[in-house]
Amino acid sequence: MDFQGGILQDGSAMESLEKQLICPICLEMFSKPVVILPCQHNLCRKCASDVLQAANPYWQSRGSVSSGGRFRCPSCRHEVLLDRHGVYGLQRNLLVENIIDIYKQECSSRPLKKGEHPMCKEHEDERINIYCITCEVPTCSMCKVFGAHKDCEVAPLQSVFQGQKTELNNCISMLVAGNDRIQTIISQLEDSCHSTEENSEAAKRELCARFDALAALLEQKKAELLQRISQEQADKTAFIQSLICQYKEQLEKSSRLVETAIQAAEETGGAAFLMVRPQTCPTGIVEASKGARLDKIEQGYESMDAFSVSLEHLTEAVHALDFDLAEEDEEYFDGEEEEVEE
Repeated sequence: MDFQGGILQDGSAMESLEKQLICPICLEMFSKPVVILPCQHNLCRKCASDVLQAANPYWQSRGSVSSGGRFRCPSCRHEVLLDRHGVYGLQRNLLVENIIDIYKQECSSRPLKKGEHPMCKEHEDERINIYCITCEVPTCSMCKVFGAHKDCEVAPLQSVFQGQKTELNNCISMLVAGNDRIQTIISQLEDSCHSTEENSEAAKRELCARFDALAALLEQKKAELLQRISQEQADKTAFIQSLICQYKEQLEKSSRLVETAIQAAEETGGAAFLMVRPQTCPTGIVEASKGARLDKIEQGYESMDAFSVSLEHLTEAVHALDFDLAEEDEEYFDGEEEEVEE
């Protein structure tokens, strides 16, 4: 059984097959050679060259053979990277080319049916073969001669078709190129967003490191000042303790003298009194009273007011801490103005 012939004779199957053989760029049946992209979609080589040129408008003039480059598949938006051979480095799809040959041969051998060409509604036996430029509608020759379009300007249908088809193809190329540019901008914006996040994290780490270093410096300075206060405290306390010991010794001597004087005062016998008298004579009491001339501390000696620290200027400096944005903002806006001018 001839399956191929059976399939090609089926009208719906032929229409479905024809849709599969339409180039997404020129919207016509693939023209040889047909190239297959890495994403397995097909393009006419000329259309692939046009898409490449539209995606890279600043490389070479339109129509020249581009060497290398990249563009996106118009069917799936997959990025196609080309080597130094450009579109001529893409592999030809011989299977699709053979299918197109078989399809064209079958179509040429099929008889033309009446319903396959649009017919005029006013003149049912007349084919639509001209285009009314005035009304911008296709019509037939009878409408031009006797009908509603006899006073209108007309043109051959095929020439108008080719002109509008070329214009549509150019618009498609522009849209594809515009989509590629938009995709490039989106990629750049995504990269900028990622870079912004990374730079923000780096700035946070640097800021934390600077504040940690400042906090460590403050802790070191605080420990140093606390050590000086503790040293002053130890010196003053040692001096006061030494005075306390001196006064205690003097007090002990004076107390013993008082006891001896009381015992002498209680003696009734002259000989006994005179034996202890030298110790309680005025000279001995004067010597004992020298304790009043021992060193004393000055008023306010125990005060530590000299070790007070004024941190108001540091507090103001901390409140005034801010980022140095003036110069960077100026450079940023200057660069932005240059981009706008470009």
